[in-house]
Amino acid sequence: MRIAIFGAGAIGGYLAVKLHQAGADVSVIARGPHLAAIRENGLTLESEGTTTTVHPFATDKAAEAGPQDYVIVTLKANGLPPAATAIAALMGPDTALVTGINGVPYWYFYGFDGPLRDRTLESVDPGGVLWRTLPPQQAIGCIVYPAAEVVRPGVIVHTYGNRFTLGEPDGSKSPRIMALSQMLAKAGLKAPVRGNIRDEIWVKLWGNLAFNPMAALTGSTLDRLAFRPELRAVARGMMVEATAVAEALGVRFPIDVEKRIDGAGEVGAHKPSMLQDLERGRPMEIDALLGAVVELADLTGRNVPLCRAVLALVRERARLAGCYPDEAQAAHA
Repeated sequence: MRIAIFGAGAIGGYLAVKLHQAGADVSVIARGPHLAAIRENGLTLESEGTTTTVHPFATDKAAEAGPQDYVIVTLKANGLPPAATAIAALMGPDTALVTGINGVPYWYFYGFDGPLRDRTLESVDPGGVLWRTLPPQQAIGCIVYPAAEVVRPGVIVHTYGNRFTLGEPDGSKSPRIMALSQMLAKAGLKAPVRGNIRDEIWVKLWGNLAFNPMAALTGSTLDRLAFRPELRAVARGMMVEATAVAEALGVRFPIDVEKRIDGAGEVGAHKPSMLQDLERGRPMEIDALLGAVVELADLTGRNVPLCRAVLALVRERARLAGCYPDEAQAAHA
């Protein structure tokens, strides 16, 4: 099984090592010092008290790896549009594109049962470029739960979690998704196949849409955002608004808002990724995590004033820090 990991940073590197150990023919698409270190010393994973080094094919030119059976994309959501052409170089007509990316995916409405069927989302796919470049019929949804970090070029430290939930947009248990699930299981990972991947996308998004922008605006960690009453009230308000949007799209949440907030707070003094990116001057995943929710609210006729206000504030905070592109200023503000 030929598998390319596009964006072999923390999560991608973790996957690459585990899949390589399991016997997959793994290629990693990386760049800069990380790529140089992988080429020179291999890719090292420290996990559960064990250190493992593998030597997969590594390149910054995707076309060199050739067509794959699966391309697993582990980029930040805002990194997908500029990478689309390079990703397409790894894909043949039967290649499955596994989108292990936070937020609302570009293929969300592919084959959707409802009036929004095959609708593109401007917030995550400006101009429909991704839809045209990376055919949505080749996409498989993937919800990423592990936590890992690149501690130095070529070295990944995995701290917790090993679940990668999979789902076809049409809910089927296709041969391609079952084969991938089995390979991931062989690699020692949990890879359940869900019949409605959109529900699981929303369960993770539910917390991200509130806690990530709130953290960027306040500098607070998850425990404070979840358990300080005035901050919890803001998160709850945003999540209640988002619930109405999701339910208008047919989503059913398996837990209530309070349990979701409690679960986030129990992670402890953790800085959500949007705050980490702000502090490091990196592009922030604002549109996939919150901009898309506001766009979906507009499409479903739901009123989300709190989400809309927080979106405006976090976009401006990011612009002033150079972490948000000017050309997106007017999108769904």
